[in-house]
Amino acid sequence: MAVVKKARLGQSDAGARTNGDGLDIERVVSGLRAARGQWRDAQQRSREPGGREFPTREALCEVISGLRAALFPMRLGPADLRQENEDYYVGHTLDRVLHALLAQVRLELRYAVRNRGCSDADLDTQATACVRELALALPEIRLLLDSDVLAAFRGDPAASSVDEVLLCYPGLLAMIHHRIAHRLYRLGAPLVARIIAEQAHSQTGIDIHPGATIGPGFFIDHGTGVVIGETAVIGSNVRLYQAVTLGAKRFDTDDEGRLRGGPRHPVVEDDVVIYAGATILGRVTIGRGSIIGGNVWLTRSVPPGSRIAQASAQDDSAVAQDSAGNAVPSG
Repeated sequence: MAVVKKARLGQSDAGARTNGDGLDIERVVSGLRAARGQWRDAQQRSREPGGREFPTREALCEVISGLRAALFPMRLGPADLRQENEDYYVGHTLDRVLHALLAQVRLELRYAVRNRGCSDADLDTQATACVRELALALPEIRLLLDSDVLAAFRGDPAASSVDEVLLCYPGLLAMIHHRIAHRLYRLGAPLVARIIAEQAHSQTGIDIHPGATIGPGFFIDHGTGVVIGETAVIGSNVRLYQAVTLGAKRFDTDDEGRLRGGPRHPVVEDDVVIYAGATILGRVTIGRGSIIGGNVWLTRSVPPGSRIAQASAQDDSAVAQDSAGNAVPSG
């Protein structure tokens, strides 16, 4: 009722402003209503009155903030938290944010299956299972993030402590979001996962699709402009610098010209270093222990131990190519 009254007040206020100052707000409101209706008709959306259909960025911002604090309570939690109260704080925070996350996952699932005839009970069961599995995975996620923190500390001589890495490094913030978002993506909540990933993108300039698979000990130094695509696979102890792109070279389409998924991003094996500005496109493999120099443009696989320089994008040891365009060692 309060919402209805507020809407009516808004209409009255608009009318008053129209008559008083010539801004013609009622006409704008009417035009926006018509534009929304046109879009909803084109997208076959319901015009029935009801609540919000989609997860909200604001709610998920609160969720991810709480999950960050629950994962690292003495560093990312409240300033006055004491160690003897950690478990109580973590439990209280998880109870709050996991229930908030459950509501957002329900919204996504309800929207995704609105034309499939699923009951609310079925959706509640699926949403609860998704959030429960994420909660149970949090200890594992914490261990993965610990390995990321250590990789940054050991890989950057400018890092004075592991605490500095956790508190200051944008790559670590991006990985906190990604480790959570990736699990939600795999559990069947890709829209919620994407919103969480894009929050990190907007804060850090690091764009990691939640579908990307990333092993332990991952370090993004500086970070601005890094792009990692949906089907990228990254091994253990990999280091990337700013403005690196792990992207797709081309997109397959179906008979109607619509884009299809499928593996289309690089596979980066263990212990690889990729320097600033390098672009690697397509489903190519960067072999274990390789070093890809700055500003290299690479669309072919390279074997383990390769050293790829900018000038020719060739291995320093004169790597040749086979008939498929893959690099093979000389001799």
